[in-house]
Amino acid sequence: MAIEVTDANFDELVLQSSQPVLVDFWAEWCGPCRMIGPLVAELSDDYEGRAIVAKMDVDTNPGTAAKFGIRNIPTILFFKNGEVADKQVGAVPKTILASKIDALL
Repeated sequence: MAIEVTDANFDELVLQSSQPVLVDFWAEWCGPCRMIGPLVAELSDDYEGRAIVAKMDVDTNPGTAAKFGIRNIPTILFFKNGEVADKQVGAVPKTILASKIDALL
């Protein structure tokens, strides 16, 4: 299961991680977000121990979303060594997301 990150713990769980991190910026009311939610959960299982998969609700955590310029959701940011290494906006197949994680491993 993907971990929930917040404005309060984002730096610790994402930016300071020694593993690559996928962060799914989403909202409850967003239809495409609900479409990719199960894919993000599957990726969490697939990459357990090798990468961190996280979700951030933009409605309850507007600070981090604003900091990274999240204007459309779902937006998925891929972090490596505390820096944004890749980005995906919109719902895409699981294989696209997996290939972006693989590139960071």
